[in-house]
Amino acid sequence: MGFSFLTEALLQAATPKTLSQHAIASFGYTVGFILVVLARQQLFTESTLTAVLPVVTRRDFKTLLAAGRLWAIVLAANLVGTWIFATLIHHSALFSSDVNQALQDIAQQSIPPDFFVTMVRAFFAGWLIALMVWILPSAQSARLLTVFLVTHVVASTRLSHIVAGSSEAAYDVFSGTATISQYFNLFLVPTLLGNIIGGTLMVTVLNHGSIAPEIHGRNQQGSLQVDS
Repeated sequence: MGFSFLTEALLQAATPKTLSQHAIASFGYTVGFILVVLARQQLFTESTLTAVLPVVTRRDFKTLLAAGRLWAIVLAANLVGTWIFATLIHHSALFSSDVNQALQDIAQQSIPPDFFVTMVRAFFAGWLIALMVWILPSAQSARLLTVFLVTHVVASTRLSHIVAGSSEAAYDVFSGTATISQYFNLFLVPTLLGNIIGGTLMVTVLNHGSIAPEIHGRNQQGSLQVDS
């Protein structure tokens, strides 16, 4: 996911400072998501849909515990990966001064000072990513285009994503323009809350509601077959 941050910075550094610069640079943000989703790797915001659907379907403590364990493992692994990536690209000799400046500029925007604003931005990001996951099975040959379009909206509107944004926020900490406390209090906590609420409430609950009667009917049919 760190390649979303890096590719966005590369495009920003190569683009003139005009009103369209951010829109063009946002195309780079899609790269990390395309790599992760199409390679079928585990992304935390994907799990807000796939892991919660069994919970709202089965409604038992065992399934809830399994979903919580999956969330903890995937989130921890994702965040550790973002910090490692930020450490690697922070070395100034790797890129030109223009790219380093673009990395710094993007990183400084990853930790807004307003907790509530960050959480709302994260809410919409979680909603969009979970909705994207819902669409992908039926997208077939349009999977690449689906990921590209949805994640470009996330980037162009500066929504907050817990994994992609963590690379930027970690880079900001390494650069000395943010503290570890700000990373946790102004980025990690509000973004995590927003992504979870957006992913689970607005997509899992609403979309599950549309298929719940079908699932209930299948369960009843299975029970009748067992009884007979």
